[in-house]
Amino acid sequence: MIKDKYYFVSDTHLGVPNYDESLAREKALVRFLLEAEKDAKAIYLLGDIFDFWHEYKLVVPKFYVRLLGTLASIVDRGTEVYFFTGNHDQWIGDYFEKEIGMIVHKEEIIKEIGGKTFLLAHGDGIDKKDKTYLFMKAVFNSKIIRTLFAAIHPRWAMAFGNKWSSSSRKSHSEYDMIDKREEEPHFQYCLEKIKTADIDYFIFGHRHLNKEYEIDENRKLIILSDWVYGRGYALWDGRNLELKKFE
Repeated sequence: MIKDKYYFVSDTHLGVPNYDESLAREKALVRFLLEAEKDAKAIYLLGDIFDFWHEYKLVVPKFYVRLLGTLASIVDRGTEVYFFTGNHDQWIGDYFEKEIGMIVHKEEIIKEIGGKTFLLAHGDGIDKKDKTYLFMKAVFNSKIIRTLFAAIHPRWAMAFGNKWSSSSRKSHSEYDMIDKREEEPHFQYCLEKIKTADIDYFIFGHRHLNKEYEIDENRKLIILSDWVYGRGYALWDGRNLELKKFE
């Protein structure tokens, strides 16, 4: 089979709300990846794959063995896998690159994919009006904070990290979660970006909207859904960019 398709998925939030539901979601994600691998030239994981991730120099979380093993096998068989850090799984080290072979990005990228120009990112921090979030993002990106956290015994550090991550997600108001249409910060960001960069398609996660926006007749924005309440993904086949759902 010719491998000429590109898959984009985000916000699977493995680890919540409990072990059993997270495991079922992990197994579904593994099925998706194995199906995608059949014709995928590349697979893009656009952040918050894990609800919380922190790795020490010689220690990683004991969970997610099915997913991590599948990703390593997919890479070994020749399909490129890109991993973007999200706001929930930003505390990664070199494990994903060194042991699994994924290509890791911690910032947005602009990339030619199958003849079109894409801007790809998790999508957090785009709303510049949310000063509280931007401050917290800067704090958690601090090397000092990461070093101090790594000095805590994993028994307490991981428990605290998981609890904080869960409370952070629950703190969003209903207004935060609704589609703001043309006022959506990600849509406004695209309008500004195309003034200075020739970009055909934008794909983000983070907002969990499962929504396509027509920026103009030639440009499109896709905001992917999460996998806690949906199983959205985007597919680019070199001709069409479509928002789909994995059954």
